[in-house]
Amino acid sequence: MKRLFISGILALSLTGCGYNALQAQDETVAAAWSEVLNQYQRRADLVPNLVNVVKGYAAHEEKVLLGVTEARAKVGSIQVTPELANDPAALKRFQEAQAGMGSALSRLMAISEKYPDLKANENFRDLSAQLEGTENRITVARNRYIQDVKAFNTTARTFPNNLTAKIFGIEVKPNFSVENEKAISSAPTVDFSGEKK
Repeated sequence: MKRLFISGILALSLTGCGYNALQAQDETVAAAWSEVLNQYQRRADLVPNLVNVVKGYAAHEEKVLLGVTEARAKVGSIQVTPELANDPAALKRFQEAQAGMGSALSRLMAISEKYPDLKANENFRDLSAQLEGTENRITVARNRYIQDVKAFNTTARTFPNNLTAKIFGIEVKPNFSVENEKAISSAPTVDFSGEKK
């Protein structure tokens, strides 16, 4: 009976100090991270199909196609574990690999401007639409993850939860960041002159 009473008191004190809130938010962050990875994996799975469709039309754009293939391989070489989201250095490497993939895909999509037949190809249009949808899903998943990490970190850093977090060794989580913050502060140049570079 005494043990049950002590357990009850301990449970109530843990609830009041934010321990349960931290645990619940930690699970929310983990689920949001899984969704981010899910959407990145969807994009990675689509890329080989896109490359194969483009190959038939743009055989001499080998450098671009090779760049996409290499970016896909780099993304696939990163060991994705739940701990990755808690390691700032690993998260940075993951972001860099995904940014490289996005850049390679942009160059690949630009090929369609040179090949009108490719743009008209039904398979290419379908894959392009799927890639666009995937990029939107990645953006939504990343935004949800950022908001969930923000909520977790706010809970972990506010009193008296910060004391609980310190006692149990719970640390704030790293979040997504932008590498080229200065570059993206400038508006992109839109050029419809039609000159090919």
